[in-house]
Amino acid sequence: MDVLHGINKASLLAALVAGGLALPVHGARPAKELASKPTVADVIKASKPSDWRALDPDNTLYMEVPGGRVIIELAPTFAPRHVANIKTLARENYFDGLAIIRSQDNWVVQWGDADEKNPRPMKSARATLPAEFTVPMKNDVHFTRLPDRDGYAPRVGHSNGFPSARDPKSGQAWLTHCYGMVGVGRDNGADSGSGSSLYVVIGHAPRHLDRNITVVGRVISGMPLLSILPRGPAPMGFYDKPEQHVPIASFKVAADVPEAERSKFEVMRTDSAAYKAAVEAQRNRGGPWTKVAAGHIDLCNAPIPVREQQ
Repeated sequence: MDVLHGINKASLLAALVAGGLALPVHGARPAKELASKPTVADVIKASKPSDWRALDPDNTLYMEVPGGRVIIELAPTFAPRHVANIKTLARENYFDGLAIIRSQDNWVVQWGDADEKNPRPMKSARATLPAEFTVPMKNDVHFTRLPDRDGYAPRVGHSNGFPSARDPKSGQAWLTHCYGMVGVGRDNGADSGSGSSLYVVIGHAPRHLDRNITVVGRVISGMPLLSILPRGPAPMGFYDKPEQHVPIASFKVAADVPEAERSKFEVMRTDSAAYKAAVEAQRNRGGPWTKVAAGHIDLCNAPIPVREQQ
C-alpha cells in the first residue's frame, strides 16, 4: 500500500478535496493583474518647480574623499548646537586631513580623528555639547505624517526633507536612523559628543538608536563613495592600520565654497502634493510586475527624491 507515514495517500487526497483543500493544479489561472499606477519616476516627471527646494548653502557640507564629493544637508531645527559646532569645525579646517576610520557592514561608516592619545586640538569649537536627542514638537512646523503605523514611535513622517518621528504624549520630536542619516559619535555619557566624530548609516535602519544619539542631517549625494568602502577588520568595523584609513581632503560648508564650484541639488518638498503622490506610488504599486500591493510603507523605505539642478 502506498502510504505516507502510515496514511493512505488516496484517502488523504479525497479528504482534502472534500474539505475544499484540493492540491493546486498546474496551469491554474494566475491572479488578476493589478491596474497600472503612477511610479515615483512618473511623479517626478509630472512635478512642478514649486515641489522642489534648493539646498541652503549655509546648512550644506561638502566632504571631499577619494572618488568624489559627499554632500550632507544639515538639520538645525533638530540639533542647533551640534550643527553650529560642526560648521565651526569645518570653518576651522578641523576635518581636513583626518580620515574615515570605520566601515562596519550593515551598520555605519564613521570619520574623525583616529589618534585618541594625541587628538587634533580644536580651536573655538566645543569639545562636548549637551545631547540633542529630541526637540519640542513645536519646533518642527514642517512635519508631514505618513499614514502607516510604526514600531518605534507613535507618529512618523518627514520634516522638511528629513525622516522624523514624534510622540504627542511627551511633546518631543526627533530625527530617525534611516539609510544615509548622519549622527554624532559619543561615549557612554549622553553629553559626550560634539560633532568632531560623525557617522552615516549604510545598512538596515538601526532605529533602536533613535533618541540615543544626536542626529544632525543626511547624505544627499555621494552615498556610494561611503557604502562600498572595504569593511574594517577590527571589532565594530574599525580600521586597524593607518594605511586602511580613507583620507578626507577637505570638509567645508557649501557657503564658503565659490559659487562656481558648488554642487547644484534640490530636494522634493516633503510637504508637497508631489511627495505625497510619491509615497503612495510606493505604498500601492501597480502592475504588471507587482502581484501583491503592500498597502503600507515603512518610514525608512520612503526615500525623498533628490535631483541635480539643470
